[in-house]
Amino acid sequence: MTAAFSVSLMSVDDKIDVLSDVLSAIRLTGAVFYDVSARSPWVAEAPPTQRIGGLVMPGAQHTIEYHVVTRGSCWISIVDRGDFEPVELCEGDIAVMPQGDPHALSSRPGMRAEPRWDLRRRPEDESMLPFVLTTGNEGPVETHLVCGFFSCDARPFNPLLAALPRFMRFGRSAGTPDGRLGEFIRLATAEAENKRPGSQSILNRLSELMFLEVVRQHMDELGADRTGWLAGLRDPLVGRALSLLHADPAHAWTLEELASAAGASRSALAERFTQLVGCPPIQYLTQWRMQMAARRLAERGSKVAAVAQEIGYDSEAAFSRAFKKFVGQSPSEWRAGAA
Repeated sequence: MTAAFSVSLMSVDDKIDVLSDVLSAIRLTGAVFYDVSARSPWVAEAPPTQRIGGLVMPGAQHTIEYHVVTRGSCWISIVDRGDFEPVELCEGDIAVMPQGDPHALSSRPGMRAEPRWDLRRRPEDESMLPFVLTTGNEGPVETHLVCGFFSCDARPFNPLLAALPRFMRFGRSAGTPDGRLGEFIRLATAEAENKRPGSQSILNRLSELMFLEVVRQHMDELGADRTGWLAGLRDPLVGRALSLLHADPAHAWTLEELASAAGASRSALAERFTQLVGCPPIQYLTQWRMQMAARRLAERGSKVAAVAQEIGYDSEAAFSRAFKKFVGQSPSEWRAGAA
């Protein structure tokens, strides 16, 4: 009773940053892999990241590729997608492939090439990154790119990944302000060119900040009619409910209590939350608890009973049943697989 009272009195400013909470729980990690100088005509093709994720980001459940154009321009196209027209990327643009689609970068639209598998294995010595590549003819360099990957957990529950499109582009030519993304490009270019001690760590952290800014800009540009987890996060009522759930996921929330704390009727919250997020609030809470549990179970020395208590289950047996129903594995099986 005390816990419920304290949660209901929290102000908006005091509640948890839901996007940061999710990014932490899904273990987002960035890595800059390639420093590319291209001379026209040129083409580079990337296979689906599900085929190379284990090579570039060992242990990753899901891998996202990105490209930053620091000089010149190029074209990007999703391979074998007739409904996707090639898009021109200009200096200052950032392209992200959240769902891991195979794609091609080229000096002209429609060009294809065999992927270079020899360059898609993370070296044991991190100082070797980014790989410096030169492609195309012998003429002057027309295009310069910095490319890399993000890894994250996709299972058992990643609400952000499901809310992102297949292709995202931001930058000056995409009509977005040249603010933090422009600063990332300037810093990334300087670090990639100078290769000072610690450059790889700086590039990796910069890429993670870039991803966060890309997600925020995407959320800001969502139309009023859009649905999904990010649309829910932006909605005043649903966003407040999400903040309350993430602030205290172990609490025994009921729909009535959550609606009261969010300042809405039970029916209004249930309808709006389901419309935007795609499931009722308490079902979302269960899914989020399973993601938290999966992350804790992957940690060395974790105990199933302790994890169950941390996420709000009174007994290990009840937690184990819920986890296996949602994940398809028992907590012990998941922990063994993670190890």
